[in-house]
Amino acid sequence: MGGFSIWHWLIVLVIVLLVFGTKRLTSGAKDLGNAVKEFKKGMHDDERAAQLKDQSRDADKTQSSAERERERDDR
Repeated sequence: MGGFSIWHWLIVLVIVLLVFGTKRLTSGAKDLGNAVKEFKKGMHDDERAAQLKDQSRDADKTQSSAERERERDDR
């Protein structure tokens, strides 16, 4: 009594297809797919920006360490 069988879901699918039509559903699915793709691309770009920031920070630390060592050697 609490769960839905496959037949219930098929009936719901048929009703949705009749109400919205296949053209609307396919365009909606395409839009959803594009949105997910853009979201993943944005997340990947954020990770790349964070990696570049970390690399530049590490390079600055290495450069600062090298400069300190040169100053010690000069004394």
